[in-house]
This record gives sequence, structure tokens and C-alpha cells, in this order.
Amino acid sequence: MNVAVKERAPAPTVPGVKLLEAKQARLQRRLVLVVTIVPFVGFLAAVWTLWGTGLSMLDASVFLAAYCFTGLGVTVGYHRLFTHKSFEATPWFRNLLAIAGSMAVQGPVIRWVADHRRHHAFADQPGDPHSPHLDEGPGVKGVAKGLWHAHIGWFFDDEQTSARRWAPDLVKDPALRRIDSLFPLWAVLSFGLPPLIGFAVTGTLRGAVTAFLWGSLVRIFFLHHVTWSVNSICHFYGQRPYNTTDFSTNNWLLSIVSFGESWHNNHHAFPTSAVHGIGKGQIDLSAGAIRLLQKAGIARDVKVATDKQLDRKQARS
Repeated sequence: MNVAVKERAPAPTVPGVKLLEAKQARLQRRLVLVVTIVPFVGFLAAVWTLWGTGLSMLDASVFLAAYCFTGLGVTVGYHRLFTHKSFEATPWFRNLLAIAGSMAVQGPVIRWVADHRRHHAFADQPGDPHSPHLDEGPGVKGVAKGLWHAHIGWFFDDEQTSARRWAPDLVKDPALRRIDSLFPLWAVLSFGLPPLIGFAVTGTLRGAVTAFLWGSLVRIFFLHHVTWSVNSICHFYGQRPYNTTDFSTNNWLLSIVSFGESWHNNHHAFPTSAVHGIGKGQIDLSAGAIRLLQKAGIARDVKVATDKQLDRKQARS
């Protein structure tokens, strides 16, 4: 296992990054607080409802379906398709992935991609928006501050990554610009569809409320923290089978719930590969989904790291 900490260096002038005006920064912080605190409160309420009644099959199904739809929208769509162009997809499915990722309520597609491309350009170096290795202070306190910043603290920063600088290809795409501009609608649908399903199936207010708790709030709470854990834990603790210039690690504990995103050292070694779980026994559900799409003729030009590339970056003991 590898654990490494670096002190924060002075931030350089990063191209395509500006500071928000004070009013915009306050609004952003308030929105972040709402999107993080409300799902957490919903999670606590959902746990409380388990006493005496347990989790119904309907609520479990709504949770799982919504988690998979929006989670794969982020991993297959936002990340592997739009950010790294590890495969191509037919236009209608490309748009569907953008909508599914938007319904994970992690931000509009173009902004998400811009932030993530910037992360790869400056991974664990000054300029990386969410590295756990750049916070001030040594020892346990420094580690805790770094992990907090990478996990959630960076959302409260005044910095804004320029989409025109970091995602010009998406800015030029009319369909994606439209989907990006409708992010509030996708967020409302993400919160609103589960209770509508719960009410339609049960015909009761309780059915709508419990479906809202599990299919909306708990699902978003879990999905957010799984995604954020790739930023924090998977740049701090785990295995490093491949040589990279950052501290990215593989973490098997998160592999199922992250749909394969936690094979993060593999990903940073081969960022354009559609397959992150390239080692034996490394489960990568996102890669499996892409293979199915390829067989169905929906995905094409799927990129995978070659044996020669794997050998070149293999870490030698």
C-alpha cells in the first residue's frame, strides 16, 4: 500500500481558470451545501424508516435502477466518453449518456469534463482542482485537510475552470450545449421521478415518500460520495502497479460501487483506455457496459491499452 503526502505549493497561473466574483462564489457555496446536506439528511431519515418495516422491494429496485442509470451516466458518459474520448457512440445514445450523467447531480456535463481534464493535466500538482496532496500542514492534520479538500472541500473554492479552454470540443456541440444548459431540469427530474414511480406503483403517499428517500436522496448521497472517494481515497491509499507522475492508486473496495472507476492508477497510466480494470480479477462494470454497447453497434472505436503499453508502464520492484 502507498500513502504519500505533499505540502501545498503556491498555486501557479493556470490557463483557463478564473476566480468567481464574490456574489457568484456565495451562490455556489450555498448550492453545494444544499446538494450535500439534503441527501445526507435524507439518508438519515431513510435509515430511521428501516426500523420495524425494513426496505421494500420497490424502494430497493428504484434505488438500484436510479443508481445504475445515473452512475453509468457519469462513468461511461461524463468520464470515459466525453472527457477521455475512449470510444465513440451514436448521437442519440451520446445525448442519453449526457442526460443520465446530469441526473447524478454532479454538475453540468461541460463543466464536469472541463474540471476533470484540468485534473489530469495537473494531477497532484499545483493547478489540480482536487488533489489530496496539496493542502497545507504536515502530519495527520495535513492528511485530513488534504483528503477533505479532494473529497468535497474543492467545491467551495472560488476557482472556475473555463469550458472554452478545457472542453472546446463540447462547447462546439449544439446538442451537448443544450443538455448542459438544461441541467436544472435534469436535477429536478432526478429528484422527482422516484417518488412519482413510488406513488404510481403503490397509490399511497408513504410509497412516494419512501421512494423519494431511497431512490432520490440516498441514491444521490451514495453516488456523490463514491465519486468523490475516487478523487480522495484513490489518490491516497491503494496499490500502484503502473508508473505515473501522480499519486493515483487502485482500490478494490470501491470497484463495484464505482463501476470500475477505482482502478484509478490503471486509469491515470492509460487515460484514453475504455477499460480501467485491466488486471486479473479487476471488475469493471463500466467497461462491460461499453463492450455490450459495442456488440449492439451503439459504441465504436473502443480504445484499450495494448500489451506493449502495459509493459512499458509496469512498476518494477
